[in-house]
Amino acid sequence: GELVTLIGNNGAGKTSTLMAISGVAPIRSGRIVIDGKETTRLPPHAIVARGVAHCPEGRLVFGRLTVQENLRLGAYQRKDSAGVKQDLDRVYALFPRLLERRTQLAGTLSGGEQQMLAIGRALMSRPRLLMLDEPSLGLAPLIVQRIFSVIQQLHEEGVTILLVEQNAHLALHIADRAYVLETGEVRLAGPAKRLIDNPEVRRAYLSQ
Repeated sequence: GELVTLIGNNGAGKTSTLMAISGVAPIRSGRIVIDGKETTRLPPHAIVARGVAHCPEGRLVFGRLTVQENLRLGAYQRKDSAGVKQDLDRVYALFPRLLERRTQLAGTLSGGEQQMLAIGRALMSRPRLLMLDEPSLGLAPLIVQRIFSVIQQLHEEGVTILLVEQNAHLALHIADRAYVLETGEVRLAGPAKRLIDNPEVRRAYLSQ
C-alpha cells in the first residue's frame, strides 16, 4: 500500500476530505471509490466494514474507559476473537507504553499516550486503509518520532495510509505521494520527494 499525504493551510479541506471518505461528512459532488467499489453514500459503519479506519484530529479517546476497553472498541464489528487477540498483542508490541497502562483510564493518559491509543484503536479494525489526521499535533518531539516510526512500520507492512499532517517536512519525507490542497482544490500533486524540492512548496510549507 501507498503512503499518501495531504498538506495545506488551515481550512484547505484536508480534514473534510478524511471525513468525507469515512462517511462522516456528506459530499455535494463527485464519487468516493475504495477498492473499485463506490462508497459515496454508505454510512460510516459500512465503510469501516470495507476496511477503512479513521484516526481523527484530537484523538477522541473514551476517557472513562480503560486503555484496553478503548482498544477493544476498535474491533467492535469483528467476530474473530482469536484475530482480535492477535491484533491486541500487535498494538501492544507497537506501543509498549499502552501495555503498561492497559488497565488505566484513558482520560488520565498524556497527550502522546492518547495519540498512541487512538492509532492503536484504529488498527484494531485491521484496516486496509488507515487515515490519520494530524497525529503529531501538540506532541513532544520524542513522541512524534515514535509515532512516525510506527507509521513507517505499518506502511512497510503493506497498510495503505492517508496522512494529514501539519508538519509538512516530516510528512513529505515519509510519504510516497503528496497532494497540496488550497481552499478545497488540489493545487499541486506528485511524488513526495519531488514536491519537497518544489520552490512553491518550500516557500509556503517548509519555511525555505
